[in-house]
Amino acid sequence: MPLARMLRERGHRNRIGFFLHVPFPPAEIMTALPHHERILPCMSHYDLVGFQTENDASNFGRYLERECRARAIDPHTFLVDDRRVRVSAFPISIETAEFNRLARRASRSPFVKNVLDSLSGHIMMIGVDRLDYTKGLALRMDAYERFLQAHPDWTGLVTYLQITPKSRSAIAEYADMERELGAKAGRINATYGEASWTPIRYVNRTYSRSVLAGLYRASRMGLVTPLRDGMNLVAKEFVAAQDADDPGILILSRFAGAAAELSAALLVNPYDPEAVGHAIERALIMSIEERVQRHAALLEVISKNDINFWCEQFMSALADTGWGRSALLPADLAEPIGPRLAVGAGTVRHGAAPGFRG
Repeated sequence: MPLARMLRERGHRNRIGFFLHVPFPPAEIMTALPHHERILPCMSHYDLVGFQTENDASNFGRYLERECRARAIDPHTFLVDDRRVRVSAFPISIETAEFNRLARRASRSPFVKNVLDSLSGHIMMIGVDRLDYTKGLALRMDAYERFLQAHPDWTGLVTYLQITPKSRSAIAEYADMERELGAKAGRINATYGEASWTPIRYVNRTYSRSVLAGLYRASRMGLVTPLRDGMNLVAKEFVAAQDADDPGILILSRFAGAAAELSAALLVNPYDPEAVGHAIERALIMSIEERVQRHAALLEVISKNDINFWCEQFMSALADTGWGRSALLPADLAEPIGPRLAVGAGTVRHGAAPGFRG
């Protein structure tokens, strides 16, 4: 975050952009963080600051106004001292068409066929998340248990596959979370399982992108219920992987950034297991006509806004920004700006050399 300020101090005057992948909380929360005033104002040295959603961008704009005494020129442009800063939403996406082709091929792979054969005709519901407290995995298992309690007729018919690679296992809190989830899955299986059916398949390992694409396509439902997420590309991958003639249903947390675009999904409150359980039942009984209609709307969104469009939009916006005192001058007096660009999102380069990436 302080990189642009450091570059400015070294005399760099080219355009610099920054993209934040994670959510940006309201100003009232950010100002509660120790030393926020030493780090966050540094972001005003970027010409363009991109966020996943309009809500995140608005929160940052309010922070600039409250804490940096910025003046809003319009909802997306702020004057901070002698700098003009543009703040906008650029929801990141995936290679939609390519992922669909990958899913079609992978669904015919021996591995995916073996998984389906092992289900013995049971409907599969899938969740794919790294082991992290933001993903709401314990509440998600609670929701599946509420579903089994409320709808006993579905007992023995729906298998929930949760793929959760371990993350930061050396940290005590993550190790505790790992034990809690394992114990919860075991208890649900012991309570509701039968000799011929295991309600939850809980797997702590990593699978390839190809395998996951095939499993998404084979699933009737995708459970994406984080407590908070900047975007969550699993939601978009699940949609892209589906067979348009017989698609699965995406159950999506309203607190994931993807919910701003994917409004045709079944949006749920992840803190309400009963409501999520109801969404599972609704997805199971949904007509093929409604499933096709919802999927078509979702696919249209992620096809228009794929990863290439995201990159083009961000770079185009960065190229249109100004910098330094030129922001305060009339257009005919502003100092000419050269073509040099720099983007901060893990990588910073000067110029547009081959292989440039942000």
